[in-house]
Amino acid sequence: MSSSARLTSASPLAIALGMLAIYIVWGTTYLAIRVVVDPSAGSAIPPFSMVALRFALAGAVMLAIVAVVARPALRSLTRAQIRDQVIVGLALNVGGLGVTSYGEQTIPSGITALLIALLPIWVALIGRVVYKDRIAPLTLFGIVIGIVGVAILISPRTDGAGLDPLGLACILISPLSWGGGSIWSQRRAATPPDQRVAVTIQMLAGSAGGAIVAVLLGEPAQIRTETIGPDVLFALFYLTTVGSLFAYNVYTWLLRVAPFGLVSTYAYVNPVVAVIAGGLILAEPISAQIVLGGGIVIAGVAAMVTARSRTIKAGGTAH
Repeated sequence: MSSSARLTSASPLAIALGMLAIYIVWGTTYLAIRVVVDPSAGSAIPPFSMVALRFALAGAVMLAIVAVVARPALRSLTRAQIRDQVIVGLALNVGGLGVTSYGEQTIPSGITALLIALLPIWVALIGRVVYKDRIAPLTLFGIVIGIVGVAILISPRTDGAGLDPLGLACILISPLSWGGGSIWSQRRAATPPDQRVAVTIQMLAGSAGGAIVAVLLGEPAQIRTETIGPDVLFALFYLTTVGSLFAYNVYTWLLRVAPFGLVSTYAYVNPVVAVIAGGLILAEPISAQIVLGGGIVIAGVAAMVTARSRTIKAGGTAH
């Protein structure tokens, strides 16, 4: 049976609105993270403390939901399922989002989104090295193009200024954790029958892991609650409710009702939204270098996403 035959019926308008929501929400979460963690604002919440708060709130809401609508799935959880979903939650939400947030303390949100868009490169390389997957020619082309775009993005400007090395390293490395956790979750991890239960465990594990890292880094001593302004609180609320709870459920719904090729376009639309939002709201510079490098990165991502979509249509393994 083809993938299109397995799709649940949904109106074109509903699918279009769902895609628009994913484009806007996930494209602006980089902006919201920057607002929360930017130390220059004087009212920031440190990155791993933000992760702990965000996923504690989102995880508590998800736990309440599954306790009502999926209680049998909670009762049937095995130790292996809990263990593996905790590992996935730590990889995605601490090693992925936490390290990304740490990097965003010094790296503009638009550039962050463009660099994080290269996640398919990490997924393809992990699949090749760990699982011996074949890399399709179009995927390889996308990887090469993406690397060229990154080289342009991170090269020093004509005035000699460059990006913060530590922040840049965090942004470039964090997709390795996210990609590794994602591909392991799909292929090896024990997963509860109800995906909402898995997400709940991942969120709560991310919160606990974020709190541990925050304590190790001494973040609690850096928090000054009296200086946290409404913009930071609103951004944290946005990340928790709209970014984590709403957008994730929309995304999982879209995977059931829309072709994968359409849904996966978020990978190269979100960075564009992030760059525009960062420029309009935070006055982040949009230079010719960012436009050129970002355009090349997006072209590379588009090539990799297209290759993956073709592989899925052919009934093969997605890279």
